[in-house]
Amino acid sequence: MSLFEDTYLTLGERSEGIFRDKGSKFIAYAYPFRNEKELKEIIVELKALHPKARHHCWAYRLTTDRSVFRVNDDGEPSGTAGRPILNVLLSKDLTNVLVVVVRYFGGTLLGVPGLINAYKNATLEALAVAQIEEKTVNDIYAIGFDYLQMNDVMRVLKEEGVNILNQQFDNNCVITIEIRKTQVNQVLSKLDKIEKINLKYLHTL
Repeated sequence: MSLFEDTYLTLGERSEGIFRDKGSKFIAYAYPFRNEKELKEIIVELKALHPKARHHCWAYRLTTDRSVFRVNDDGEPSGTAGRPILNVLLSKDLTNVLVVVVRYFGGTLLGVPGLINAYKNATLEALAVAQIEEKTVNDIYAIGFDYLQMNDVMRVLKEEGVNILNQQFDNNCVITIEIRKTQVNQVLSKLDKIEKINLKYLHTL
């Protein structure tokens, strides 16, 4: 991701698509996906929904810089299922997305080119009806400050239109904020001018 690019494409909600070839049926499920821990649960759910399906193949991409991905052929010949699914996500430039394709075997072998084509097209069918959203890349910061500085801090956040995720007000106050990547330097330089403020970077969303 370039320094000036602070948006990415992902899915707004789950979508489904289906592709048939020589009696085999390929049902693709595309999910908004933020955490690898969700994978097991989704696979278990689909296996319960399709107990007679032969394969549950999948691929996902994660993170705003699109650098994390995994593929699984689930018993299909190597490179014929997970990789074609991933290639569609790459070509559409989608991230934070999981696609699982459930296959019912129709009795006729499709061969390597046929499988690649089927998994690719099932994925394309699911994404064709998907709600694709553009999201901004945001950095999450915690601001610690004294209660007496509340007005100064809030004024900056309001001026810059910064989204507040969480706030705890006591003698020592902590606010968790979300700043769009391109705004970070501007917002932090304003906050830095407030005395005795403590800024801590948490992570990027």
